[in-house]
Amino acid sequence: MADKLWKATERTIARRLNGQRTGATGRSGADVVNGWLSVEVKTRRQLPKWLHEALQQARAGAGEGQLAVAILHQTGDRYDDAVVLIRLRDFEAWFGNLEQCPEGE
Repeated sequence: MADKLWKATERTIARRLNGQRTGATGRSGADVVNGWLSVEVKTRRQLPKWLHEALQQARAGAGEGQLAVAILHQTGDRYDDAVVLIRLRDFEAWFGNLEQCPEGE
């Protein structure tokens, strides 16, 4: 039986983040954990075009040594609850080898 796409995606993300896939446990919780990271993985056939455009705009505006992120804020919500969006490759390049990141930092 072929592996479900979402399971394969979780495994790939876990490897890339030097984490562990927790698997479907029937309870609420992270899909991947790595010391200081708790990761919920979502895979879709297609993400909204405006998300890609927001990241492209952030990358285009980033100077040397700057991390490009898009901040998603829903009208009426607290700004503390805004979502930070970043490409995985940029996250990896910025934070380096996650194995070396001390827990809690």
